[in-house]
Amino acid sequence: MSAAAVLLAIAVWTGAGPSMVRARAGMPAHPYRPRRRRARGPDPLAVASSLDVLAVCLAAGMAVSTAAAATAPSAPPRLARVLRRAADLLALGADPAVAWATPLELPAGSVDPQTDALLRLARRSASSGAALADGVAELAAQARQDAVHAATATAERAAVLIAGPLGLCFLPAFVCLGVVPVVAGLAGDVLRSGVL
Repeated sequence: MSAAAVLLAIAVWTGAGPSMVRARAGMPAHPYRPRRRRARGPDPLAVASSLDVLAVCLAAGMAVSTAAAATAPSAPPRLARVLRRAADLLALGADPAVAWATPLELPAGSVDPQTDALLRLARRSASSGAALADGVAELAAQARQDAVHAATATAERAAVLIAGPLGLCFLPAFVCLGVVPVVAGLAGDVLRSGVL
């Protein structure tokens, strides 16, 4: 028995490992396997943080065109495009209603609700003279609240989807370990008592 164990140990120790087998086959020793990253959608809080930056710039006293130009580099791509366009048009002296209009180069329906609300708010502020900073700050708070509601809805949907498979796993165990022994015990007592 000990001779067999010694021979087995020698075979394992001197045997070809995975790297030797790969080398004999002409394959690289450690194959490159790129990690797959899940494609995720845009960050739901990115628009809110960009709107916060815009509100802070406006509250600090910056001109609307300067504040939009300062916010654009850190904004998500669609909002950045809208902010850059508005900043450029306002710096050239365009009418604010034109500068804050929905860009024609964006396809219909591609502007997210927060960006559309910002455009409406900026046009309304330009025509009425109301302060834009407070409205943008409220819009940022609303965007954060929408992101929280969306995350909560996703979590609740996941909980519902998980409940089905868990029920299918635990129900047979409950029946086998909880119901069957009780029924078998009661059936044995009934049969021994002579009722049936």
